[in-house]
Amino acid sequence: MSRDGKTKSEPLAPTRIRCALGSLLEERGMTLTQLSERVGVSVTNLSLLKNNHVRAIRYSTLEAICDALDCQPGDLLRFHRNL
Repeated sequence: MSRDGKTKSEPLAPTRIRCALGSLLEERGMTLTQLSERVGVSVTNLSLLKNNHVRAIRYSTLEAICDALDCQPGDLLRFHRNL
């Protein structure tokens, strides 16, 4: 059990914030492995972010990803009103 009393197998609560990492990588012809090497974040953690399986992202990680992909935070994280 985690500190909040939930087991690891419980799904995250739905959120209307979605990560566009997959499309940004595709547009730039870059793989998760290449991004991982550039930003110093594990492929596993980037994959979790890409697939919307995270609750939070550190500003330092967001900054490194935006720097590596030459994008703005709003290009990476999008709010979907009708989900």
